[in-house]
Amino acid sequence: MEYQRSILITGGAGFIGSHVVRLFVQKYPHYHIINLDKLTYAGNLANLKDVEQAQNYTFVKGDICDFDLVFALMQQHKIDGVIHLAAESHVDRSIKDPFTFARTNVMGTLSLLQAAKLYWESLPERYEGKLFYHISTDEVYGALAMNKELFREDTPYNPHSPYSASKASSDHFVRAYHDTYGVPTIVTNCSNNYGPYQFPEKLIPLFINNIRHRKPLPVYGKGENVRDWLYVEDHARAIDTIFHKGKVADTYNIGGFNEWKNIDIVKLLIKVVDRQLGNKEGASLDLITYVTDRAGHDLRYAIDSTKLQQELGWEPSLQFEEGIEKTVRWYLDNQEWLDNITSGDYQHFYEEMYKNR
Repeated sequence: MEYQRSILITGGAGFIGSHVVRLFVQKYPHYHIINLDKLTYAGNLANLKDVEQAQNYTFVKGDICDFDLVFALMQQHKIDGVIHLAAESHVDRSIKDPFTFARTNVMGTLSLLQAAKLYWESLPERYEGKLFYHISTDEVYGALAMNKELFREDTPYNPHSPYSASKASSDHFVRAYHDTYGVPTIVTNCSNNYGPYQFPEKLIPLFINNIRHRKPLPVYGKGENVRDWLYVEDHARAIDTIFHKGKVADTYNIGGFNEWKNIDIVKLLIKVVDRQLGNKEGASLDLITYVTDRAGHDLRYAIDSTKLQQELGWEPSLQFEEGIEKTVRWYLDNQEWLDNITSGDYQHFYEEMYKNR
């Protein structure tokens, strides 16, 4: 079959990546979607069961740091677009193992950029109709004070953790490849995502699972840290919009204008999970456990996505409370999925992270 486009999506078996793959496979049957994923602990092909047999979908197990593999995929599938989501993303893991984060997030991005550059430059049309779209995080900007200030596209970078430093470095490489070689690039920086298929080391799925099993709910410090939350399907829609309509060499911030203190998130989760489980209201409040704050824990992140809304017409579709209801329902209805991954690496990491606190 002759496809209109051939798009390489990295990290497509992960949380956000699986939602992007599903959206593109189903919405664009005339696109060939190639999903490259290493299938580390956070990658799971069960996330894509509903599209794995689609004619326009191809899965490749591999490491983005493997330049020869990436370059061969570019040539074999005649890739004209890259949507780069593959990354190590958990801050606590980056504090324990910064080298892995530097390797994957920096060198892996560099491997993809160089492969795209060399392949596209070998074509008669070169960069015409091509795009390297790099998905980043709001954490590269550092921390905000407790005021009305928001992260904008021109906010200076000021990363405070090995994770955010590795993502900031990868962002700089992406922009440098445009400025130096002319590679058509776009960078987006998104706020915290939540929703189905998120690996339960992150706050919302971790706490849903812990409430269900009557395990402690470890809250850093006093729970005063503030995050801006976005439902993952809204992020996938934003990526779709930007990939097709975004301006080359530009940056777009993606956020929900939806700030919550961590402790308020925890209390909302307790309320919703207890109700959906049929527990007495507030039955799980006693599970809240305050633990020593994380090193370099930024106080507040908040994204100003006005540019994306005004220029490209995207906006979030769900109010947070509605998104949390859907998310809790999904995890409670998909216990087999959750139970299959809450063992091994996850269990060991969880115990190591919170013991003696």
